[in-house]
Amino acid sequence: MTIRLGGMSRRSFLRTGAAFGVATGAAGLKMPALAQDSLPDIQATLDSISVEKYVREDYRKLYNMSNEPLWDPAKDWIRTVDWEAVRSQLGGTTVRFAIGAADQESAAEGLKPFEALSGIKVELVPIPDDSIYDKAISEFISGNASFDALQFFSAWLGDFAAPGFLAPLDDYAAKWNLPLDDFYDTYRLNYGYFNGKLVGIPFDCDIQMVHLRKSVMEKVLGGPIDRANSVPTYDELIRITAEANKLGGGVAGVGLLGARGFWSTYTWEHIAAQAGMQLFDDKWNPTLNTDAGMKGMETLLALAQNAIEGVSGAGWGENRAAWLGGQVAANISWQDSGTQAMRPDQSQIVDDFVTIYEPRIAGGIFAPPNIAGSTSVVTATSQNPEGAFLMLAFLTTSSIMAMNEANANGVAPGYRSVLSNERLRAVSQPMEVWANSLEHAWCSPRLPGMFEMEQALGNEINRAITGQITAKEALDNGQAAWKAIMEKNGFKDGSGPVDYASVAPGLYVGGGKALPF
Repeated sequence: MTIRLGGMSRRSFLRTGAAFGVATGAAGLKMPALAQDSLPDIQATLDSISVEKYVREDYRKLYNMSNEPLWDPAKDWIRTVDWEAVRSQLGGTTVRFAIGAADQESAAEGLKPFEALSGIKVELVPIPDDSIYDKAISEFISGNASFDALQFFSAWLGDFAAPGFLAPLDDYAAKWNLPLDDFYDTYRLNYGYFNGKLVGIPFDCDIQMVHLRKSVMEKVLGGPIDRANSVPTYDELIRITAEANKLGGGVAGVGLLGARGFWSTYTWEHIAAQAGMQLFDDKWNPTLNTDAGMKGMETLLALAQNAIEGVSGAGWGENRAAWLGGQVAANISWQDSGTQAMRPDQSQIVDDFVTIYEPRIAGGIFAPPNIAGSTSVVTATSQNPEGAFLMLAFLTTSSIMAMNEANANGVAPGYRSVLSNERLRAVSQPMEVWANSLEHAWCSPRLPGMFEMEQALGNEINRAITGQITAKEALDNGQAAWKAIMEKNGFKDGSGPVDYASVAPGLYVGGGKALPF
């Protein structure tokens, strides 16, 4: 994510591995600067993009990691693409890449292997971290953006795609054999496509999950935790987090994202999805205040009674600190809360937690939520769209994304071939549950104005968490706000800037599938 978190960028919290954002795609790879008269050997460059050269030495020692790939080389784009053809067709060209200003130096270092492989020069266009969205929008509107490529928070995809600011990538993906079929459907459909056209390559592929402290919850449950059966429902999660609160010791029952804005919306969406909630009908009418939506609110408010003090101000950073600091017995957050909890330099609960399958709600569905994440795009005004596409394909390739996960830097892979790798699973405790859950993922649509809508709804949900309004009032107020925002963005009389039928397949990918447990 490139959005701000409590006055800090998400990257600011991740000082233990490669720098967050674009830099994580290749930080740590030490390649010589490009020679002016020749390019380095392709195979030697590819061989250097390895566990030994990329993954932190202390983590390699901690887990006795060999240099064996944490990915499938047959699926890894940088090892299957024809770099000689790339050099022949695009060597000597330049790509301008917009990036948060704080990441400029590390990104420049990290992109050297791409320059060595392709012969394409990358010029970075730094944008202040606080103003990436506004700066990008203003440049897009000008019709002459100063950059060819951009990575950003996936909730903004509709804002950038609907007005035609993004270049179609289907032809480039076909020409250079981008392995789109290796992405889990939820990421490919929601981070890649808009109105049936490929406009993005998934980058940070998140999923929200439920994590439990073993030392606390095994006392409450009376024995070892079974990932699928110990906490089968949200009613049971409410019960055991209330019991955990009674144990004392400075550990609260549960950690939640309850801050104003999209944080509270994400927690509500996470829970309400299990009740079968969909945010819209097929005419793009918001459907927040349905029975499923209300069940999500009631469950959220019940959990909030068992939550850590200050939950109404908790965004990602506050939640992460409480979990890794051992201050909560359960946590509802992203998958990296599990991976990072394994790392002794980041966590005080190493070996004392387990990530479980999503609890269910009676009459609902099993719908683990794909919430947040980021995508990478080429601008419609790019002077070198093909070169920009190749650079983004490099940054999102499966080997680099697998090693991001091994470094526990919070940038999550979205490839089947990566999440099924047993060597990587050994250093990422949530991964088996995470991978199985993705086949059933729920996701909000990437519509124009979607982030603004989730901000507005979250403000109302936060008021309910703090007791200022009722759950129904929160959803009613949110629904009214959504209607106004959608009309402003061109949704009216059952139509809008994106066809519902093109979006629907990605909203819930688990229909008709057997449960993974």
